[in-house]
Amino acid sequence: MSFYAPNSLATLIESAVSTHSSSLGRTVHAYVIRTLAIPLPTFLSNHLINMYSKLDLPNSAQLVLQLTPVSSRSVVTWTALIAGHVQNRRFTSAFLHFTNMCRECVRPNDFTFPCLFKAVASLHAPVTGKQVHALALKSGQIHDVFVGCSAFDMYSKTGLKEEAKKMFEEMPERNLATWNAYISNAVLGGQPRDGVHGFIEFRRVGGEPNSITFCAFLNACSDGLWLELGRQLHGFVIRSGFDGNVSVCNGLVDFYGKCREVDCAELVFDGISEKNVVSWCTVVAICMQNDEEEKACEMFLRARKEGVEPTDFMVSSVLSACAGIAGLELGRSVHALAVKACVEGNVFVGSALVDMYGKCGSVDDSEQAFNEMPERNLVCWNAMIGGYAHQGQASKALALFEEMTSERCEVVPNYVTLVCVLSACSRAGEVKMGMEIFESMKGKYGIKPGAEHYACIVDLLARAGMVDLAYEFIKEMPIRPTISIWGALLNACRVHGRPELGKISADNLFKLDPRDSGNHVLLSNLFASAGRWEEADLVRKEMKVVGIKKGAGCSWITVKNRVHIFQAKDTSHERNSEIQAMLAKLRREMKAAGYVPDTNFALYDLEEEEKMTEVGYHSEKIALAFGLIAIPPGVPIRITKNLRICGDCHSAFKFISGIAGREIIVRDNNRFHRFKDGHCSCRDYW
Repeated sequence: MSFYAPNSLATLIESAVSTHSSSLGRTVHAYVIRTLAIPLPTFLSNHLINMYSKLDLPNSAQLVLQLTPVSSRSVVTWTALIAGHVQNRRFTSAFLHFTNMCRECVRPNDFTFPCLFKAVASLHAPVTGKQVHALALKSGQIHDVFVGCSAFDMYSKTGLKEEAKKMFEEMPERNLATWNAYISNAVLGGQPRDGVHGFIEFRRVGGEPNSITFCAFLNACSDGLWLELGRQLHGFVIRSGFDGNVSVCNGLVDFYGKCREVDCAELVFDGISEKNVVSWCTVVAICMQNDEEEKACEMFLRARKEGVEPTDFMVSSVLSACAGIAGLELGRSVHALAVKACVEGNVFVGSALVDMYGKCGSVDDSEQAFNEMPERNLVCWNAMIGGYAHQGQASKALALFEEMTSERCEVVPNYVTLVCVLSACSRAGEVKMGMEIFESMKGKYGIKPGAEHYACIVDLLARAGMVDLAYEFIKEMPIRPTISIWGALLNACRVHGRPELGKISADNLFKLDPRDSGNHVLLSNLFASAGRWEEADLVRKEMKVVGIKKGAGCSWITVKNRVHIFQAKDTSHERNSEIQAMLAKLRREMKAAGYVPDTNFALYDLEEEEKMTEVGYHSEKIALAFGLIAIPPGVPIRITKNLRICGDCHSAFKFISGIAGREIIVRDNNRFHRFKDGHCSCRDYW
């Protein structure tokens, strides 16, 4: 049997650390016990303690320490133990070991103090940090560049800005790590301009930046939205030869994305030769944040083809993109991947799932995802309450709000929560409850009402038929009415037939957003429904004079991962003959059931479909006909429309849901409509 020398055994223990192999480390330790006398050589004990600490096996590390004679325990022994605990985020245990170290009168060195300062910063314990600083000062170690840098970083991260500034100014020597800490902490502390000034000063004293420096500066430019400054840095990155560094390139993608320069972000991304998972996560996120949801989904699918394993951040980003485009089928696929990757339990992924299913009109799945979450944050509660409200299930939304704020949950609502709750009150017709919640916002929850809350109250009063009271409420508001506020009143005037007040609302809307065609069309339809044809025509003529064009209406439906798009009177689909036959069949059956087409909408709809001679060929009706022939019975038909659903189509869909025995979910640009058994979740207020 061959024997290994102690130095060779130490090398094997180091290999166990570098390869994160606890089995190799334990095997070597067993060999040491069998072949060497106890107590072990001090340097070998130190290696074992370091290995067990770094591999996050604290009990084994403690056992080796206990078997090491007190006289043999040096600063190297204790520092190895403390460093390993800090590396594995066992900060409290690290301080307990430091206390025991001091009890044995072992003095910390320039390796011990940086570990302690890092633990203090992570625990956010500034008082303890000052005590460690005093010890470092007392021992003369504070002037070491690494110790001083760690102390400065600690003060910055614990919010002691004056102490951090003083520490930085008193440092006799500043290395690259010090300047990186200065720039990074300025950005993290919400002072990106100080970070930029720090970078400039760093260059003035002859400092050469590394990838960390560039990434910190890019974060400063992102936070300040300083596009030109970031472009200049991009040029410097290329001149410095860091344009091939994947971390810097990821920072550039993020910077351009946050400055809404998606094309530049894509250009940098495409130029990365060896993309890592952060690269893909970043590009998916910036596409989603810039309202390019389809591109975000496309990038995610590209990442999957490249063999990139989805992370919780990537999954939550693409789920948000699916929510934006109502991509339920892709969202379900991503959900399956999340389960496979074991990230569905992540609170951010769970919240994104609740939100995605809610915005795709599948509130039952949203509810299931919500109930299965091991922990819930405020975003998740808001998503579920909002999902109920948008689906017209206002009573469930209000019940969930009560549960959320009960003593059992004790979740504090925020601005968004109360928008969702007030919206639910509006849809449920709970005027008294909605007004009570609104009036108690500031006193009970410390939230000052904003434009969205005021818009909900206007909608609440108007839906209940209190249109004049809603107008009086607007006039008495302490803030200037926004587009959403006047828009809520204009829609109420349409529903309740109040053309005079509708004109006042529309005039204010035209001042705030003169190019929005929807408001002009809504006013024209309001006059038309009241029989005031000349005024309706005048609004249309004014639109032409000013050059306002109505957006072309279209509806789309997803079947077997393929999106089918339809416009009014569309005959281009490959299954057009079947679609037309289904439309004819539906017309016959609806007529027998008592349906009479409202031809007013043929001339005064919300899009160019008003020019059509028949309301039976609107895009949403064609999409529904296709859904009935392409989607198996029992499966809900989900249609998305880019404009508001036409009033005649709304009436027809109620008939069809009863005749065909199908659940039909329509997401238009205003809200969800869930048609079932001849009724709609919006209660005919759309």
